[in-house]
Amino acid sequence: MKVGFIGLGTMGGSMAYNCLQGGNEMIVHDIRREAATPHLEAGAVWADSPREVAEGSEVVFTSLPGPVEVEAVALGEEGLLEGLSPGKVYFDLSTNSPTVIRKIHEVYEAQGIHMLDAPVSGGPRGARSGNLAIWVGGDQELFDRYKPVLDSIGDKAYYVGPIGCGSVAKLVHNCTGYIIQTALAETFTMGVKAGVDPLALWQAVRRGAQGRRGPFEGMAEHLLPGNFDPPDFALTLARKDVDLAVGVGREFNVPMRLANLTLAEMTEAINRGWGHRDSRVAMLLQEERAGVEVRVDEDTLRQALEEERG
Repeated sequence: MKVGFIGLGTMGGSMAYNCLQGGNEMIVHDIRREAATPHLEAGAVWADSPREVAEGSEVVFTSLPGPVEVEAVALGEEGLLEGLSPGKVYFDLSTNSPTVIRKIHEVYEAQGIHMLDAPVSGGPRGARSGNLAIWVGGDQELFDRYKPVLDSIGDKAYYVGPIGCGSVAKLVHNCTGYIIQTALAETFTMGVKAGVDPLALWQAVRRGAQGRRGPFEGMAEHLLPGNFDPPDFALTLARKDVDLAVGVGREFNVPMRLANLTLAEMTEAINRGWGHRDSRVAMLLQEERAGVEVRVDEDTLRQALEEERG
């Protein structure tokens, strides 16, 4: 397939190279021509502008720093819109704003051009090895048609939903990770200041329940199906544990902002009469505030889990 690729930085350079090695013809562009050297040596063709990339490709990919750069390449002067003809397809691999994605999609759709958002996760190492998740939003038929190209870039291409859904999934994933990172900084400073060796502490917690499974796994047991009774671990007991941790932080003068917020959430949930229910029931408070219910039918959820296990 004739593939256009714009943005040959840390992530894009490796993804484009793997796509080229996957047997696709390729035309490339970057603000730094030297970034394309390995691609040109491997048989890619250089284009002087995004418009030229669009004119010479069946499908175009961009991997850019953010919304400003994507909008400029997609809609700006000498940009993709000036070179894409009706029926051609554009995937944005960047971590982007769903609002910007939907804006570009609307403009393209009016011209008969297809756009899908396809942010990736796996970091530079994953981009080099091809061990990448690709979360795609847009037309599912187009996803299926171009999946062989996506598979040359990453090994875990997954259709999420309509346009913008890939970007939303990526932001949920990344924001969750950084919140957890902040929590780890808080709790580990408490643990070390309270007298535990950092390596011993790290090795200890990795053997616990949270250390042995990913942060999203427990959602299938409680939040998604709405199962909080009978409890696996009662809210009153969980609140006691957090209260003890906050007490240690106070004793050793360690700020515990997230822990205190969690304690307040648990206290409010207990005051709702939920103390005897599973500790995850406190999540219902945020559902109430957000005005949305996060639920999956149990049979549907079971089927999804079975499909993932092979």
